Amino acid sequence: MLALTSYADRTSPVLRGKWVMEVLLGSPPPPPPPDVPDLEETTADDSGRLLSVRERLERHRASPACASCHRMMDPIGLALEHYDVTGAKRRWDNGQPIDASGALYDGSPITSASDLRTALLRRPTPLLRTFTENLMAYAIGRRIEPYDMPRIRAIVGEAAHDDHRLSAYVLGVVRSPAFLMKGGADAAAAEQ
Repeated sequence: MLALTSYADRTSPVLRGKWVMEVLLGSPPPPPPPDVPDLEETTADDSGRLLSVRERLERHRASPACASCHRMMDPIGLALEHYDVTGAKRRWDNGQPIDASGALYDGSPITSASDLRTALLRRPTPLLRTFTENLMAYAIGRRIEPYDMPRIRAIVGEAAHDDHRLSAYVLGVVRSPAFLMKGGADAAAAEQ
């Protein structure tokens, strides 16, 4: 995931934050507005000192059009900045000590990947629902539709009674009408 959400020569807190929002939380950020300047346009300050990724992001989100989405994504991605493009631990970015501090959308302070994990696990429902959606989509071979959501919520609720074991999610999916019957609308109707 860390390599996937990096460029060849640098990390990308934006891509990392976006990945967490999309893949783990199931709430992708909106696309950037048109004519947004690329982050690469700000690589050094006036004296020629190379800027850290964090410093470049701060300049980038000075634009009000950029700030609203970056306020959500950047703290998540910056919490992962202690890992380079290959996932190796690091302490420096362009000669600057890495500052991974920030606050999530709910005000939770984070300074590391561990803090991010703790903050996300304080509210596990989005993680569990998104995991279940992805598991079901894979199992039934199609995208999840709105009529699948009651069953997904039920699977998460039933798995809670089994300490959220992976087997509870798998069994919930394979016992669902969407998995047992061909055709999503028929399966959703059969469940009601």
